[in-house]
Amino acid sequence: LSEDLALSLLREILKEAEPRGVFVRLDMEDSPRVEATLRVYKALREEGFSRVGIVLQSYLYRTEKDLLDLLPYRPNLRLVKGAYREPKEVAFQDKRLIDAEYLHLGKLALREGLYVAFATHDPRLIAEVKRYTEALGIPREGFEFQLLYGVRPEAQKSLAREGYTVRAYVPYGRDWYPYLTRRIAERPENLFLVLRSLLGG
Repeated sequence: LSEDLALSLLREILKEAEPRGVFVRLDMEDSPRVEATLRVYKALREEGFSRVGIVLQSYLYRTEKDLLDLLPYRPNLRLVKGAYREPKEVAFQDKRLIDAEYLHLGKLALREGLYVAFATHDPRLIAEVKRYTEALGIPREGFEFQLLYGVRPEAQKSLAREGYTVRAYVPYGRDWYPYLTRRIAERPENLFLVLRSLLGG
């Protein structure tokens, strides 16, 4: 698909979604598509669409600059680590660095007053987001946690009981399997969590 076609189709979707109060988020794919995706998002916001969000990936070197460039648009931000195999020229390869950048970007976005959807199953990252938001007095309505349906379901319920907003993602459509396998590749232990949930363990 061309960038112009993507913009045209999204414009039509948002024309139907916004009057109905439906929120639409533009997902982010591999690094060659980041620039075009950001241009489409900015164009939609400049046209007056407000119920549209964007995704940023912490493993790309460019992401902090992208986040700073987006601040004037006050984006509803979904933050992910990134699930594509990217070369070392454009992305961090060390999981520890990716995790550190994830927290750095998330904290930066929160300090700027953005609504952040933290998409992670990592209990250490979730715990640090909880600690940081409590320390800064950021209300629980100002961010949310997003996890795949079936992955750590008890943790999802526990977060919800604590008063956090939790969104369970359900892959669907013809491309659900590639999406799921990328999530598993991003964090292989997710496979065991899914299997354990299916087996009732």
